[in-house]
Order: sequence, then structure tokens, then C-alpha cells
Amino acid sequence: ERSIGAGLTRQREISEIVMAMRRCPQPIVACVNGAAAGGGFALALASDVRIATPTLKMNAAFIRIGLSACDIGVSYFLPRMVGSSVAAEFMLTGRFIDAERAYQLGLVSRIVPKEQLEAEARGFVTDMLHATPLGLRLTKEALNHAIDAQGLEAAIAMEDRNQILASSDGDFGDALDAVLDGGRGVPLVIRHASRRSARAR
Repeated sequence: ERSIGAGLTRQREISEIVMAMRRCPQPIVACVNGAAAGGGFALALASDVRIATPTLKMNAAFIRIGLSACDIGVSYFLPRMVGSSVAAEFMLTGRFIDAERAYQLGLVSRIVPKEQLEAEARGFVTDMLHATPLGLRLTKEALNHAIDAQGLEAAIAMEDRNQILASSDGDFGDALDAVLDGGRGVPLVIRHASRRSARAR
């Protein structure tokens, strides 16, 4: 037995995971192979990019065991991704979303065979590593804000701020040089880390 207060504390400890995922500056690529139910569904939705195998099965499982389907951020993420009607369909019934439906709804970016899952994810990561750390951080931050922005002007204000911040960062010149050089050479994130290490020495 536990008190309601203790239950709320434990629930918040779990919920903090998805909030931390959205706050962290690094993009998160989720590889979903097979079932992602309940908490697994929430973690997948809280990621930035989702890649799945054909065996994918996702659902808001808690509604089927006497709890609310609105758990660990699902009621926030799902309607924003698929619309309120489709979100209600899956959250009120606990029905499973298979790989093809998830792709049609835009819940996953790719469906690949299990043996190609890691390589596909690494491809996304490699492309992201050619951006600057600040560029990635500001893009993720602006996307988070734009979802809830109170109109176009609010979203553009955030974009304007981020472009000036990014263009004033020391990595901007490196990024421009890399593009002019045809994108060859060491990814910017690695160059950035090497330069910091050299300064520390």
C-alpha cells in the first residue's frame, strides 16, 4: 500500500523522463522493433525521429487495464502528431497501430527490415552530425516551441532569434566552409569537440 502523495511522486519521476527527452539539446532517434506499448509508446512519441521494423505494434495500453490512456505525455504528443480524432480512436480503445498505419499517420519516418534498423538510424545520425551542435539544439528547441506557438508571428520570432544566435556562433564559419567544400571532411560535431579539446590543452 502507498499514499496518493507517494504515488504522485513516483508517477512524476517516470514522467520526467519524457520531459528530459524534449529538453535535452541532442536529437533522439528511436529504433522501434516489435511492441512499444504503454510506457514504450510514450518514449517512442517523445523521440525526435522514429524508425520501425515491419513487426511494429504500438498502443496506449493503460486504457486496457483500468487506467487512463493519458500517461507519460501521450495525450500531449499523439494529438499533435495525428490529430484529435485519430488520437481519440487509439487512446479510448487501446487498439494497436501497426507499422503501415504508423507510417501513413506520420508516426514513423521509415519502415525497414530488422537487420537494417541500426544502419538506418546511423544514417540519420551521420546527417545530423554535419550540423553544428548549436544548430541542432536551436532547431529542436524551435520545433518544440512551434508546436505550441500562439500563431505564426510567435513561431517566426523564435526562428529569427535562433538564426541570429546560430550565425553568431563560432561553428557557423566552419559549417559554411564545409558546405562550400562540398560537404567533405570531418563532421562538424567532431570538429567542434576536437577544437574544444585543443583549447583545453
